[in-house]
Amino acid sequence: MRSSNPVFSREGSFTRESGYAGFGTTQTPPAGSPYAGNPYGNNPYGNNPYANNPYGQQPQGGAPLTDEQLVEMYNAPSAGPAATGRMTLDDVVARTAMTLLTLVAAGGLAWFALPDRNFGLAGVASLVAFVLGMVISFKRSVSPPLILLYAGLQGFALGAITKVFNTIWEGIAIQAVLGTAAVFAAMLIAYKTGRIRVTPRYTRIGIAIAMGFVLLMLVNMVASLVFGAEMGLRGGPLGIVVGLVGIGLGAFFLSLDFAAIEEAIAQGAPQKESWRAAFGLTLSLVWIYIEMLRLIAILRGDD
Repeated sequence: MRSSNPVFSREGSFTRESGYAGFGTTQTPPAGSPYAGNPYGNNPYGNNPYANNPYGQQPQGGAPLTDEQLVEMYNAPSAGPAATGRMTLDDVVARTAMTLLTLVAAGGLAWFALPDRNFGLAGVASLVAFVLGMVISFKRSVSPPLILLYAGLQGFALGAITKVFNTIWEGIAIQAVLGTAAVFAAMLIAYKTGRIRVTPRYTRIGIAIAMGFVLLMLVNMVASLVFGAEMGLRGGPLGIVVGLVGIGLGAFFLSLDFAAIEEAIAQGAPQKESWRAAFGLTLSLVWIYIEMLRLIAILRGDD
């Protein structure tokens, strides 16, 4: 039966009556040809060397493929990323949702289980989460249990801290959550519409600002703990500027996360790498939430 595919429908294509690429027919040099009488004129390669090869035959008891079956195989969709174990956007969304749900559940546990102004357990959880975060960041292989453990510890610490803030400034928790969600949505739209493009120059400038910001915060923390005097970076007009810069850096980290996820999917990264992407997004969102919490506290003052 003739195939509907224009390639397969050519006369003699993929049929047993004709040889494949010259195989199956004896090629005899014409009379007068310089190759006439040449022992290679009727060389064994003029015949199909695989004609009697058991590996070139159909399996015993198996019927040869029809034209329709060949066309069906040709037109069948290729295996997608999910079938080949490669990372997809759905994988990233699912793993990020699992990580954030773990963080929120641990935060809720701390909110309802810990007494007011109890920073002891929150401090320990935050410290352990920081160490785990560093281990995960520099670990070559991805470890989902470690990422979920980090989310749980970080969520527990955030839940305790948020409860203290909410006791002083009622409703600040929901304000910080909404602010963080707004920053995430704005950055996602800006990235997808091309308003923000992650270029090498963009990345270098952002990383340099981030390093300076972190160094400044460390100096401020040391001055507060050792000398009992802050530099005014977390209060007043200067505190508002610092808070806005901190939120801006969190948005910058999100853009790097989006670019890394897009590149990993394009390059066919293993499906397990979606956990690393979820970890990166969680780190950025936690950064933005903490800075948002501080900024709102400064703006609300003593109300």
